[in-house]
Amino acid sequence: MLQGARLTAWELVQSGIPATLVSDSSVGQLLRNGMVQAVFVGADRITANGDVANKIGTYLLAVMAKETGVPFYVAAPTSTLDLSLSTGDEIPIEERDASEVLEFAGKRTAAVGVDAVNFAFDVTPNRYVNAIITEKGIVRSPYRRTLSALLETEVA
Repeated sequence: MLQGARLTAWELVQSGIPATLVSDSSVGQLLRNGMVQAVFVGADRITANGDVANKIGTYLLAVMAKETGVPFYVAAPTSTLDLSLSTGDEIPIEERDASEVLEFAGKRTAAVGVDAVNFAFDVTPNRYVNAIITEKGIVRSPYRRTLSALLETEVA
């Protein structure tokens, strides 16, 4: 929970990289107003066709970036590439306990009788990904060819 605020922002600051924390719901406005030049996300799994599984909200961010003409990049180690999976449709998506959405600090904040859906990950279709950046290089579409070729190269 709150990985961006707790971990990612801390790592950026420790590396001397300027970081600004924003709420998820403000991203569309930031993109629309030209306040973002590029979007970089990580990946938990990348399929042979370049579909990307990552933390929930990544797909929505990719769609907004495309809509506003902002490039969307995935930065991930080659260990996240799973070329045995043809597309993101083959990736099982974890659903977490509804209490994570219905409660805060152990106290219910949602109305009694309300249920919740709590997916932990989503899949971003490759058409929203401008490039995939790995320790072995940068690849672009057509991902089936370029990802396969990337795994055949040696790191210098």
